[in-house]
Amino acid sequence: MKKFLIVGLGNIGSEYANTRHNIGFKILDYVAHAEGISFQTQKLGDVAELKIKGRTLLLLKPNTYMNLSGKAVNYWLEKEKIEKENLLVITDDLNLAFGTIRIKTKGTDGGHNGLKNIQLLLNSSEYPRFRFGISDAFKKGKQVDYVLGEWDEIEKEQLKERLALSAEIIKSFALAGLNTTMNTFNGK
Repeated sequence: MKKFLIVGLGNIGSEYANTRHNIGFKILDYVAHAEGISFQTQKLGDVAELKIKGRTLLLLKPNTYMNLSGKAVNYWLEKEKIEKENLLVITDDLNLAFGTIRIKTKGTDGGHNGLKNIQLLLNSSEYPRFRFGISDAFKKGKQVDYVLGEWDEIEKEQLKERLALSAEIIKSFALAGLNTTMNTFNGK
């Protein structure tokens, strides 16, 4: 059975639950709810297992806080003997308009501390990532407040459709592959 590690980046704790920075957790929570599976706290994170058409998807929400996400990613890749090409890291992106989807085979950390730590511990920037746009609608010097701020009412309403689309992307990654997923969903 082919295995995949789907990692949603975020910070643990109720104070972060509905923040823009936690979109990775929010997407995985949506998938788990829609599929009727639940997360169990295990080493370095909360994990849920989703089986679809001969594939096993391990959904991981690291409990290491954002800046140390690589520790959990590296541990679960090694523990489950999953290749980097079957890893998908879901993260927020300030450089994309709200809700914009960008799936890539590799790339820089783009100033994102979670990605920076993953790249450091994997010793590679060549792993698939799914960037979810949160926009850059903040005043100079207010980036941290914005990223750790909660969604506004318009964003909350639009998130419903974006979360459903994100769930489709995760399934497509496991069933159709990265290239097909990029061609189908990038820019949507």
